[in-house]
Amino acid sequence: MRDLSRRDFLKGALAGSAAVALSSVAGVAAFADESGIYKPGTYSASAKGIASDVKVTMTFDANSITDVVIDVSGETKGIGAEIGEKMQDAILAAQGADVDAVTGASVTSDAIRKAAAACIEQASGEAVTLTEKSEAPSDWLGEAPEIADSDITEELETEVLVVGCGTGGWIAAMTASEEGAKVLVVEKAEAPTKIKEDIGAINSKLQLESFEQYPEFKIDKIEALQDIVRYASGYVDSDLVKVWIDNSGELVDWLTAHLEETGHWFMSLEGGVGDLNHPERDKAYATGHSPHPTADKPDDVSLNTDMQAFVEGHGGEIRCNTCLVKLVQDDSGKVTGIIAQDMVDQHYIRINASKGVIMATGGYASNSEMMLALQPQTMKMKINVPMGSKSDGAGIKAMLWAGGLMDPCHASMMFNRCSCLPTETAGYKTNGKWYWFGEQPFLKVNLEGKRFCNESGPYEFMLHSMCMQPWHTYCDIFDANNKQYCEQFDEVGCCRLFPFPNGAESNRPYDVCWKDMTEGENSHLALGYLQKADTLEELAEKLNIPADEFVKTVERYNELCAKGVDEDYGKSAHRMTPVDTAPFYGIRTGAWHLTTLDGCRINTDMQVIREDGSVIEGLYATGDCTGGFFANNYPNLFTGLACGRTMTFGRRAAKIVAAK
Repeated sequence: MRDLSRRDFLKGALAGSAAVALSSVAGVAAFADESGIYKPGTYSASAKGIASDVKVTMTFDANSITDVVIDVSGETKGIGAEIGEKMQDAILAAQGADVDAVTGASVTSDAIRKAAAACIEQASGEAVTLTEKSEAPSDWLGEAPEIADSDITEELETEVLVVGCGTGGWIAAMTASEEGAKVLVVEKAEAPTKIKEDIGAINSKLQLESFEQYPEFKIDKIEALQDIVRYASGYVDSDLVKVWIDNSGELVDWLTAHLEETGHWFMSLEGGVGDLNHPERDKAYATGHSPHPTADKPDDVSLNTDMQAFVEGHGGEIRCNTCLVKLVQDDSGKVTGIIAQDMVDQHYIRINASKGVIMATGGYASNSEMMLALQPQTMKMKINVPMGSKSDGAGIKAMLWAGGLMDPCHASMMFNRCSCLPTETAGYKTNGKWYWFGEQPFLKVNLEGKRFCNESGPYEFMLHSMCMQPWHTYCDIFDANNKQYCEQFDEVGCCRLFPFPNGAESNRPYDVCWKDMTEGENSHLALGYLQKADTLEELAEKLNIPADEFVKTVERYNELCAKGVDEDYGKSAHRMTPVDTAPFYGIRTGAWHLTTLDGCRINTDMQVIREDGSVIEGLYATGDCTGGFFANNYPNLFTGLACGRTMTFGRRAAKIVAAK
């Protein structure tokens, strides 16, 4: 076995090895005798994948692996859940566990490799060493697949084809069908995706009605434009940003009217811009809108069921288990439809769209090959949890094959809402636990026990500062008074834990978060993520960070809190809260990677464009498969900006296409 470096220790190599659960059908294996390599029998082992425990069962004769059975049924459908057979074949062919990962499913692949190695160790009595496997070949795009006409066994006709039924696809389908077009929506999953429920907009009716009581909610459109451009360091199309600024209010008003018409929903404005007596470095905007259920909503009704009823009530059709393969173009380059594949029986389908195709396929967050090639820094910061985008970049690749232009800069939406164990560090191969509490601007220290930045600001500013620290991981530190401090922070957007100043409910209340963290066998505290201690020295030991440096850091921080001035990093006074009352708490934290934000460039009519600026006729797009709006980071202080952009652009694309 190889020696463990300090990095291995920090990443929990020992804990990771111990975490592989072993069981043997034939009983505990003895060492193989001199007659062969293995003790014949069948052995099983499990290892943690991205969404479940992956189980591998292997059968051995004296000198070979004769059978491999892999259960990945609990992994993400369309990604990890599909690789079992391929990995079985690879392990059998290699006669070992040290095989290549399957592109796009690295976490599940690694779990299979670990479990297979454990089976081999049982059969042989010898330790098995796995080498690190790279998953980033130089050509992540590849060539468009060739599908012979003879292989296409079904053909469909529509006017407007929407590819992807999520936040943007729902709005595009609702709008186009309402405008009188014949609409078909195809979705690769078994069911449509739930829309995101923080919808960013400017000058909705709800906002306009609030100005008399809350004049601070007013938004200067030019100031908003300039701030979004600043966040992206200029790597945006300002005219696209203006489309959101000028049209998002109408989108929210339209959606509000339809949701309220059902009697099941009402819309609220998340009215809050922070503590105006203590201005922050980064300005917050009251742009967030969220639908909430009424008292009369039946239990079996969801936003999806109501929106599906709307689409189908206007003559539209939604077809799930239907995966995009490629776009179809005529001799002029115009997109006339798609070739898709039925995910149930695998037959190919040609779908012709006489008015146009609207791509709403999402980004590429679940495609680790694309992520490693385009955003390696993001892969260092993220911690794997099952929640997040399942989009694999198929829509982006299809548009690029059709001649589309990719964003020059790549970006993601990351929240500091994931935790890992004290023996681990952040990284895309680390499986952790979702941690909603993580965005509260408490004291944060690196793994050397030192404070390193202003903890208050956009989520990704904190995470990017983390990326500059050793092992790109930090610890959240707070004390027994944390509830009082969370209310004092006067946060905005989805990280707020108390009702907004205008009475709107927060996404998650403090008491729910605290219960999730501290109560029950699956809590952060019970599972060893959150550490609790009576002294700072004890807390440092439990977090696996240097106690002397940590205590010195907390003492300095408490001095600054008493002064009410952050002389070190400039955090606002109302967010300078001391760590001085036991019990003390700490938890290692990294990034929750929700989605990617870069994609194919579009113009203000939502048409996909080529490198020379010309449009690809018949091809429109919205949401995370599009570019031109974000770069470098996500400006979360515009609450719901990504969702509002996606919905606004989806509605605009549908109106333009339906009118053709």
